Amino acid sequence: MEIEKIIMDKQCAIIDVRSQAEFMGGHVEGSVNIPLQELPNRVDELKGMNKPLVLCCASGNRSAQAHRLMTQLGVESYNGGSWMDVNFYASKTA
Repeated sequence: MEIEKIIMDKQCAIIDVRSQAEFMGGHVEGSVNIPLQELPNRVDELKGMNKPLVLCCASGNRSAQAHRLMTQLGVESYNGGSWMDVNFYASKTA
């Protein structure tokens, strides 16, 4: 399934892996902020969401790292890239 469709159909949890300060400067409405370095400690929380994760950050680098980690842990996830791109797709549902 295409990532754009997953986001537009709200079939995912959007996880922003930027720092809390970056997140407070702007983020996708309804997204959850879990900084990249905290992901390993919050795997059970992420698995408990019971839906695919769309990971985003500022440019796509940290979300790519997060995607690799989630894949290694058996969690379905997608690298959404920049939070602004994810926000664009999410806004198409309104």
